Amino acid sequence: MITRLVNLGNVIIDIVAEVPVLPERGGDVLAWQSALEVGGGFNQMAAAARQGLDVAYAGALGHGPFGDLARQALQAEGIATLLPDAADDQRDTGFDVVLVEASGERTFVTAVGAEAGVTSQRLDHVEIQPTDALAISGYGLLHEANRQAILGRLRRLSSETTVCYDPGPLGHSLPEQVRDVVRRRVDWWSCNEREASLATGRANAAEAAVELLARLRRGNVVVRVGMSGCLLAQRGSEIVHVPGVPVTLVDTTGAGDAHFGAYIAGLAAGHDAETAARRANIVAALSVTRRGPAASPTAEETDRFLTGS
Repeated sequence: MITRLVNLGNVIIDIVAEVPVLPERGGDVLAWQSALEVGGGFNQMAAAARQGLDVAYAGALGHGPFGDLARQALQAEGIATLLPDAADDQRDTGFDVVLVEASGERTFVTAVGAEAGVTSQRLDHVEIQPTDALAISGYGLLHEANRQAILGRLRRLSSETTVCYDPGPLGHSLPEQVRDVVRRRVDWWSCNEREASLATGRANAAEAAVELLARLRRGNVVVRVGMSGCLLAQRGSEIVHVPGVPVTLVDTTGAGDAHFGAYIAGLAAGHDAETAARRANIVAALSVTRRGPAASPTAEETDRFLTGS
């Protein structure tokens, strides 16, 4: 049973610019719209919180205008912060530049900040319960300090704690020994079809989902396939395609995070995996009809969509 989501990912600031097309190398293009948004792991947490799940952030926040912006956004969503401040790390929260093309596709360039400063000593102050869902990301494991702290904590977790992992676009580049620790402990692995292909070498999303499942010691797999929905690969069951919701795409930023956050909230609400995936598909679909990275709907909006009211 899941009663709380604890996120160990990275909350960063998204500097979003909407452009007609990406400029050629050395070129320039005028953005027709821009925004400064809190993103990264915040997207997943906001999606879960808006679906009614208790959520806390165990990652690091910076000291400066970006860190202040992140704290305000977390507070507004009712998300607690658990990690004690580091007196010797005065960096601000990091940021990424998000270029959103007219098609809705997005491209990122990330500048690392205080979120890379999670240490074992700081993380030891965070209490993680057997009834928690602990969310980790490939982004967090890219940073050496975070990696050692997170992997060390994974090895000491209660076997009842639900570990949720999203590799992100760079998860396949982690050292093999790091990926092996995650594969041995993860309960739910969620990624998009590109990430599934990079992790397995399988171009077909269904084949990649089955291959991922075979590599996990105890976990199950969700592979997101855009507007087509997602694939569920669970132990002892046939792979299931949960259909998506056709919508007019505006901005895909944060859609995968919204899907996973809503999926975890669905499991916490007592739904079976297929029902939770159906709700997550709706949450992700509604989020891409809105601008900004944390655009996921509330539980009430999701329910209204499900009932057609």
